[in-house]
Amino acid sequence: MTVNRTVFGRPLRSVAFDVFVSAVVALLAVAGVVAQPGGWQATLTGAAMAVALLFRRSHPSAVTAVVAVLALLQVVAGWGPLPYDIAVLIALYSVVKYADRLRDGILAGIVAAVGVLLAALQNDQQTDGGVAWWATAIYFGLVTGAVWLVGLNVRTRRLYVLSLEERAATLEREREAEARAAVAGERARIARELHDVVAHSMAVMIVQADGARYMLDRDPETARAAVKVVADTGRQALEEMRRLVGVLREEGRPEAAAEAGAAAEPDGAGVAADPEHRRLALTELPALLDRFRAAGLRVRYAATGEPAPLPPGLELTVYRVVQEGLTNALKHAGVGAGVEVTLAHEPGAVLVAVVDDGRGRTVVGPAPSGGHGLVGMRERVAVYDGSLTAGPRLAGGWQVRARLPLPSSAGTEVVAA
Repeated sequence: MTVNRTVFGRPLRSVAFDVFVSAVVALLAVAGVVAQPGGWQATLTGAAMAVALLFRRSHPSAVTAVVAVLALLQVVAGWGPLPYDIAVLIALYSVVKYADRLRDGILAGIVAAVGVLLAALQNDQQTDGGVAWWATAIYFGLVTGAVWLVGLNVRTRRLYVLSLEERAATLEREREAEARAAVAGERARIARELHDVVAHSMAVMIVQADGARYMLDRDPETARAAVKVVADTGRQALEEMRRLVGVLREEGRPEAAAEAGAAAEPDGAGVAADPEHRRLALTELPALLDRFRAAGLRVRYAATGEPAPLPPGLELTVYRVVQEGLTNALKHAGVGAGVEVTLAHEPGAVLVAVVDDGRGRTVVGPAPSGGHGLVGMRERVAVYDGSLTAGPRLAGGWQVRARLPLPSSAGTEVVAA
């Protein structure tokens, strides 16, 4: 794991590099204290430039102004260009790269051009015309101009990278917000469907209870069977109600939001759409498969194992998983794709698999992304403490597999206090 250490709010690497640059300038100033014009005074000027360069990233304009003033004092004093004057080029590069406004870099370039001219004239006086002043001015000007252009190029690339990072961060925030909204919407839909299941169970209980009351004296056995149905249905409704309350109370899980942003799939709209309050059960599964066959999929269905009675909510979850899986196959694998739907009844669990071969053809073009079918399936399966896996197959195509544990066969007795 990489640890990013900071010093004064800045990365340690950048601080160490600035200290190294300042140390080099200070060393050049101290090394020439005996031979250079100005002696120790010139050395102090170079040391002041070195100290100013320590802040070249955080205050580039101010550092450039300080270095420019010190360089002007050097020219006025007649010390001529000295080795530590490389600090002028470093400050010029820094203001072009790090200044908030490019205007500061342009102004620094103009000041540097004037300084180049003055330094060339002074150098001409010190060398008694050995080298033409204009030749020196051209040399210094080319070096200064190259440094300015390099700083401008690095600034442009730096701002471009910053804009890309900001855009990526904005897109990530928007994707997380959309994922949270999708999870909340899917949970509201699940809650409405579970509410319908509970309401249906309550209606059954009322009818059976009324029947038991009327048959209590005439046919005790029938009344006893009706009371048993009321008790079983009540336990089942209580369990569904607990799941409903859990759906309404549970906050969005981070993994669900991450999957919504990284692997969004279409929801069950379009061919597979059903009214939200329609009572769905596994008996309607063949009709669902027929609708997808009519839409162009080559659907094969297989059921294995000994079917066990499922709670209405769990039946609805199985139906929705198959619906979402077939919708994904139709939109992504395309018309003509082969899809195998498997419903396996095992002791204590129901396994659902929707596997396509990915060999269909799209009529209009690739299906647009941006739905949240995976989130919906995962939320529904999680309500019943199940597990869901979805992803590409090595042989091609896509697979969706869900495992839904069955509720305990022994009902929980409700004892009145």
